[in-house]
Amino acid sequence: TGDLSDQGALNAYFRLRDYTRSVCQHQFWLLGNHDHAETLRKATDDNKDLIRNDIRVGAWQIVMLNSQIPGQVGGRLGPRQLALLEEALQAGADAGLNTLVCLHHQPEPVGSAWIDSQAVLDADEMFAVIEQYPNAKAVLWGHVHQEVDYLRKSVRMLATPSTCIQFARHSDDFKVDDLPPGFRHLQLLPDGSINTQVYRVTDRSFTVDLGSSGYL
Repeated sequence: TGDLSDQGALNAYFRLRDYTRSVCQHQFWLLGNHDHAETLRKATDDNKDLIRNDIRVGAWQIVMLNSQIPGQVGGRLGPRQLALLEEALQAGADAGLNTLVCLHHQPEPVGSAWIDSQAVLDADEMFAVIEQYPNAKAVLWGHVHQEVDYLRKSVRMLATPSTCIQFARHSDDFKVDDLPPGFRHLQLLPDGSINTQVYRVTDRSFTVDLGSSGYL
């Protein structure tokens, strides 16, 4: 769900690509605010499938949206991504598929004022599209470096923790947490429901500067 490299370095993308090849059969990448789009695409020249908008597996469709505003921290989808979302949801509905929508930035506030100022600017337009399609079952994002799981009407809203440092929840100003790195595992079931669990690193020490005043 984005921020695959801290500063968009080509070697970082190569490292990620080569490592993930060794642990999973399929992988799909999203742009985050830390990523550099052109450099990321160079790293995926030998596998264009790493960046896809519409992934279909079993009874599910996974729609990957780009919420990056180049050069800015916050997010926006814009007309092209919103049109892509609607086209994909319609195609998924026609095919009888359940849909998981993925993006980098949070589409709704998570309760931390400093990072909620970086949420998706046109999220209302995104939800206006999603609410037309009962096949849209969940929205998944990154960016907030913390786990989130709740229902918005009938749509499951999920955020994954970071594989790096974690941000403290419900903090008005920037604050890191001492929780270890983690990830969210999702099991997409044929009936449209989702089993999901967060796993965290337990066999490594991870030192965090709790007094840090910012994250670049």
